[in-house]
Amino acid sequence: MQKASVGAGGAGSWSGAVVDPHNARMNNENPSSIPPVLTIDGPSGSGKGTVSRMVAQRLGWHYLDSGAMYRAVGVAAGWANLDLADPAALVRCTFDTQIGFVEDTPELRVLVNGVDATDELRLETTGALASAIAAIPEVRAALKERQRAFRELPGLVADGRDMGTVIFPDASYKVFLTASAEERAQRRHKQLKDKGVSVNFDDLLREIMARDARDAQRTVAPLKPADDAVLIDTTGIGIDDVVARVMDLLPVPAA
Repeated sequence: MQKASVGAGGAGSWSGAVVDPHNARMNNENPSSIPPVLTIDGPSGSGKGTVSRMVAQRLGWHYLDSGAMYRAVGVAAGWANLDLADPAALVRCTFDTQIGFVEDTPELRVLVNGVDATDELRLETTGALASAIAAIPEVRAALKERQRAFRELPGLVADGRDMGTVIFPDASYKVFLTASAEERAQRRHKQLKDKGVSVNFDDLLREIMARDARDAQRTVAPLKPADDAVLIDTTGIGIDDVVARVMDLLPVPAA
């Protein structure tokens, strides 16, 4: 079982190999030792999570679901009954929360303080909570080095909303996925129905549009394409076709 864990203090590990953010910064001083990074950013429902994981599997690279880290903090804050109007408490929660990823399963599993919280993380209410927490500058700063610690050989595929603009601005390959709000709501609606979750489409569409506005208007790391990112509109395009388009951008042979 392959796991990646990120705990308090910012260290990350893959299959037991601890990555120290300080060492990662030291590696940046030697260009030949810098693991390549592909960033895939985009709004909720654009397909970035599925595409990123498929591309990472084909390349044999590590995978970072940065959005799951914010959702994990949101879940931990909910479990602790923290006040969302108390930024200091949320920042402490961010530092204290242990986050783990289990990769070699059909669906990426996310552990929060040792508990499998994957299903709770995927709820729309958790997504809204994560969006609100992500707007707190101190929370984003607390997670920045923890995300960067996932950069390891042979390479990393990182998906999120600011991977190419803030976390890995020096990434060799950058993609920004988008799709119409209606298409993204339809995808999410089907995903939830397939999991047995009852949800109203119109409510889901409003939530997605509201989150788009929050993510684009926040003062710290707003959702936007990196200047050097390749934009791909996934409206009406199947996942396999999107993966193929991303793979075509990489001068790296698949594993």
